[in-house]
Amino acid sequence: MKIALWIIQVLLAAAFAMAGAMKAFQPIEALAAQMAWVNDVSPGLVRFIGIAELIGAVGLILPSALRIQPRLSALAAAGLALVMVLGSVFHLTRGENFAPPLVLFALSAFVAYGRWKLAPIAPKSAPDEQDA
Repeated sequence: MKIALWIIQVLLAAAFAMAGAMKAFQPIEALAAQMAWVNDVSPGLVRFIGIAELIGAVGLILPSALRIQPRLSALAAAGLALVMVLGSVFHLTRGENFAPPLVLFALSAFVAYGRWKLAPIAPKSAPDEQDA
């Protein structure tokens, strides 16, 4: 289970990092050529979503890999799952394909549950705890 969760975490982090970087840094006009919905929302919202996805991607990996507050990875996955629920609803109401955000939701929810209950990562013990 631990290996499966790590694989999914890395793949999700890569997907969210790429999508987030596009939304955060690409010119709005170029982004609108790839995603029609960009023209229907404010540029600030597009940038906010991109930054949220970037932070979520970092949160999926860094706390678990460093074992510093590894529960934050479960919270990052839960936050990304929420973003994907909202994205699915948004695309569904517009009559667009909502399958990709739905799949990302399912994977993010699985990682959140997996890292919270099935295979949590133990935090690094503090140096004074090791001496006791």
